[in-house]
Amino acid sequence: MPKVSRKILITAIVTAVVLGTGSVVVLTRIASNQANAETPKSDPVKTAQVKKANLADQQSVSGQLGYGAERALAGRKSGTITGLPNQGAVIEQGKPVYWSDAKPVPLFYGAVPLYRDLEAGMSNGPDVKVVEENLAALGFKDFGAPDEKFTSYTASALKKWQKANGLEQNGKLGMGDVVVQAGAVRVASLNVQLGAPSGGDLMKVTGTERAVTVEVDTNKQRLAKVGEKVELSIPGGKPTTGTITSFTKTDGSGGMDNKPKIRLTIAVDDPAAAEGVDSATVSAVFTVGKKQGVLAVPIGALLALAEGGYGVETEDRKIIKVTVGLFAKGQVEVSGEGLREGMKVVTTE
Repeated sequence: MPKVSRKILITAIVTAVVLGTGSVVVLTRIASNQANAETPKSDPVKTAQVKKANLADQQSVSGQLGYGAERALAGRKSGTITGLPNQGAVIEQGKPVYWSDAKPVPLFYGAVPLYRDLEAGMSNGPDVKVVEENLAALGFKDFGAPDEKFTSYTASALKKWQKANGLEQNGKLGMGDVVVQAGAVRVASLNVQLGAPSGGDLMKVTGTERAVTVEVDTNKQRLAKVGEKVELSIPGGKPTTGTITSFTKTDGSGGMDNKPKIRLTIAVDDPAAAEGVDSATVSAVFTVGKKQGVLAVPIGALLALAEGGYGVETEDRKIIKVTVGLFAKGQVEVSGEGLREGMKVVTTE
């Protein structure tokens, strides 16, 4: 235990990096090592109990409610654009994304884009399975269970699908004849007009579920944990939670400080919480650290010791050197020899 006496000095600001949180601790008291110095009797003394607590280090960031991050959607079909969806339209499996030379270019769901033209006699591949899975989902199942083999049965199912969509019934599928996305898309904006070439960036799309987009500095990458829960406060709606579904790194161009950022997409767990709110600035609260059943004191109870480190002062004027842990909502985790639950320590708060 450090042998020091205490004297009230000027406010000292000490920056402490605890568990990577970068918390700023404001200490209004520091311990001096002046031998035999006595605290004036007139000094007011506040005390607080050392308590066992569950601490959660949380950080609040502003985000934008919408439908998640926008992404470019490109066409790969030769021809002229003769039809486009409306901005805000939701396009589902099998429905046209756009029209080229008066023929629809439908949406297929899948994780693998078409990377070649498909026809009978070709080699096996995951692109074949994507096509068969979509044909089966749309009611064309001549080939049985979807697999990676393009057979005459696959060609037969394709012909029936082509007939239903007013397309040439040749049993073949060019890699630009459909658009492959992970699921249904919502048209955020259009990049072209009627009469433009069918190839190239056509529009910006998003997912169809309500989501919050947040940008944070790269030094806060610890927040970008896919699957983690986030507390959301939506203006006009009720407090709810969200789930981080993805994150991407940006170069920062177009931002206020032009610094690289991490863009997080947070799915709103309860869509009803955002009902009637088209877009809004929301508060997203991230929990970056948790401790259960630890000893904690108010941050104002910390002393900066002359020999370095931190301590707390008991109500009978003894100094106990402590190791600090998690900082959360004005409390700090502490541990040290002689420290126990229920003990009273001097604090400024």
